[in-house]
Amino acid sequence: MKGLTPRRVLDTVVGSLLPPLVAVVAAMVATSVLIAAFGGSPGSFLEVIFSVPNDRVLLSIINQSAMLSISGIAAAIGFRMGLFNIGVEGQYIVGSCAGAFFAGSGLVPGPLNILATLVVAAAAGAAYASIAGLLRVFRGVSEVISAIMLNYIALTMAGYLVTKYGQASGYTFTTERLPLDAQPLGFKIFPDAPGDVWALSSLAIILGIGYWFLISRTRFGFELRVTGESETAARASGVNTKKMTLLVMALSGAVAGLVWMPAYFGSVHTFGTPENFQAGLGFIGLAVALLGRNRTLGIFFAAALFAFLSGQSNNLQSAGIAKDVIDITQGITVLAVVVAYEVVGRRRAKTEAERVARQLDAEREGAAA
Repeated sequence: MKGLTPRRVLDTVVGSLLPPLVAVVAAMVATSVLIAAFGGSPGSFLEVIFSVPNDRVLLSIINQSAMLSISGIAAAIGFRMGLFNIGVEGQYIVGSCAGAFFAGSGLVPGPLNILATLVVAAAAGAAYASIAGLLRVFRGVSEVISAIMLNYIALTMAGYLVTKYGQASGYTFTTERLPLDAQPLGFKIFPDAPGDVWALSSLAIILGIGYWFLISRTRFGFELRVTGESETAARASGVNTKKMTLLVMALSGAVAGLVWMPAYFGSVHTFGTPENFQAGLGFIGLAVALLGRNRTLGIFFAAALFAFLSGQSNNLQSAGIAKDVIDITQGITVLAVVVAYEVVGRRRAKTEAERVARQLDAEREGAAA
């Protein structure tokens, strides 16, 4: 293949695989140092983290990976255009709340309820994300500022709606329970695990393939990437950047609205109380997208890594270590991978500049001769 040399292959492998590996190692070392500084046992921490997960933990890792992948894809759509959609958390809360109310009402019978609920959840997330998009386009408000405020509004609004229109369950309130005929079957992969792999975990794979195709194989994806690289160049090429901003924010929000759907249809079946709703997936999705470099396979890897660390953290208490230390590990991993990719990027730029300089010198010498 033209241009495919061993050096180019080596540079690609090093540039793509080495930074995440270095980041993980750096995060483990840094976390171990912190644990030792506070009187803990780094050896016990590493032993627990790198132990072979049991069936229950493996089940949790797969299911969590699906939701984190969807959240990462939602964030990556915005990142590819230079938009920091920090509102993924609020958008997935709104989508989950709207979807749970609709599904619990039983307006659509049987399996069609699943498809209709996915459409409702995606539409709710898209509509909520569009608020930040409209504020940016027509009022110049940074999507970071507006999305942060919208996150808190979403949390408060969802709580109010569930309290006002939901059903009482002790001292808490939830939406109506999902009808039995709309509860999809799971996959019994791990016989010793108390549950199944959620059927809608496959939604992460579908969205991942769709995201790759959209970004890499469509005109819309090309214009999105061009706008992310240079908004001025995009406008000069005839791209309506305002329209693109609105569409990308809505698309990101639509995917965010689907984040919790695998869990809702898989095992929870209601929305409302902290016990049956997992907050924070939107914020973790931002880290997943950053760690995965906004690439589909990278996002899947990052989601699996975060889910693995979270699953293994449940065994840390038996070693006398607080499970919250995993949050530190995840944060250091993201920081380290950003630094590692920056170093690799600068090295590539320097190498390319030197190669061009050598080629120009050779051409000058040939012309002089």
